[in-house]
Amino acid sequence: MFNALSKAFGQSADPAFRRVFVLSFLISLAIFILLWVIASFTLSWLGEGVGVWVAENVSIEWIQTAADWLFSAASIGALLVVSLFLFPSVMLIGMSFLLDPIAEAVERKHYPGLPAARHQPNGEAIRGALVFTLVTLVINIVALPFYIALLFLPPLNLVLFYLINGYLLGREYFELVAVRRLDIKGATRLRKHFRLRVILAGTIIAFLLTIPDPEPLYADHRHGLHAASL
Repeated sequence: MFNALSKAFGQSADPAFRRVFVLSFLISLAIFILLWVIASFTLSWLGEGVGVWVAENVSIEWIQTAADWLFSAASIGALLVVSLFLFPSVMLIGMSFLLDPIAEAVERKHYPGLPAARHQPNGEAIRGALVFTLVTLVINIVALPFYIALLFLPPLNLVLFYLINGYLLGREYFELVAVRRLDIKGATRLRKHFRLRVILAGTIIAFLLTIPDPEPLYADHRHGLHAASL
């Protein structure tokens, strides 16, 4: 995996990689904007309800003001924290439809001896992407209460974050490469056989995604593809 990571950094200037990163970033940004708008309306509605309840049950004005302020601050903080935790998964959903050109570029440069990849039927590709998107959403929805509960309990919150995103990232990158040679069932069996290695590779990618530097962000995609090819 470390050899693959080195190759990933070396190929980071490839136009195919940058194009996919830019497109996936724009898709992720659009998704987050939609989520933020929905969350803002929801929190505004809840805030009005809390304000009415406090006004009806508490007669002290400064307590009413403090309650409104605390609810607003907590809402903004929760929205930012949830956005941070969900960023890798949302980014991955956007990338899942765009990574095939990167796989081709990686194989062309570093694995030229491989036979031609199988043609994946459009129905199979769409079904695989939809299944992965559903798995990503379900896992993150289930994990959300634990994220919130562990918010102030480092490093447990980081362990949960990297384990979940390591599993998701490793799964997606591995199957992206595997289905170029195997059908979905064969790719799934192979992924489960190398489960720990796949999760470890995905965890490394998840860590790189949390580094606020463009070059590691470009490189994490190649690392995932290289590691999955090992």
